[in-house]
Amino acid sequence: MLDDFFIRALVAGIGLALVTGPLGCFVVWRRMAYFGDTMAHSALLGVALSLVMEINLMVGVFLVAALASLALIFLERRRALSTDALLGILSHSTLALGLVMVAFMTWVRVDLMGFLFGDILAVSKADIAVIYAGGAAVTALLIWLWRPLLAATINPDIAQAEGLKPERSRFVFMLLMAAVIAIAMKLVGILLITALLIIPAATARRFASGPEVMAVLAALIGAFSVVGGLTASLQFDTPSGPSIVVAALVLFLLSLTPSPVAKGEAPSDTPSTETKP
Repeated sequence: MLDDFFIRALVAGIGLALVTGPLGCFVVWRRMAYFGDTMAHSALLGVALSLVMEINLMVGVFLVAALASLALIFLERRRALSTDALLGILSHSTLALGLVMVAFMTWVRVDLMGFLFGDILAVSKADIAVIYAGGAAVTALLIWLWRPLLAATINPDIAQAEGLKPERSRFVFMLLMAAVIAIAMKLVGILLITALLIIPAATARRFASGPEVMAVLAALIGAFSVVGGLTASLQFDTPSGPSIVVAALVLFLLSLTPSPVAKGEAPSDTPSTETKP
């Protein structure tokens, strides 16, 4: 069955969506969309360093994204600038450094468009195995961290008082983001991974009655976006990665139409304090 390139793309994309959905919920709740962009932009620097050091691309991207997370934590503690300013510096600096390094590597042929926007139709059986193995590990860690992460999202001070160590949970969450970006880079590309994290979660927020329900809905919406985007890409001969994001956008716009669930006050970005973590 996996001999067909389109089936492989579907299987890989759905596997990725099942991971990015729940993870994206915390990105939305914690208002970390810009952080997601920073991590994604640092991936190109990871690609460049991987080519120079001749190591696996996923390993290189993960290490650079993890170092970017450590740099952010270190700079935040120095309180020299606001977090959004630090994220802006890290985001554009790592992207520019990656582009400059790639430009200097004249001896290596680099498919820059492939790294920026992905090529899910070129996914192999080995890639699928990595996606599902890595996705399972990320999901397992996210389930393990669910309670402290949720508590820290609702009220960091209470989480600290209960001994849930919100700072440690935040750092591990950053590492999970780095892992997902490393896995997703080949599929949807550096510039589109943040959209796959945020848009399905934002769509699910309109209909979810609780944090766990929102996580499940976000995963399902992401999977539907993959199926719809790939089908449209095959039908209209459009780029596969951007088509998936456009499909997710269409679902989000449809979610904005009035519905019984969405009536009344608009839902908050963070889980309700009445929800027990």
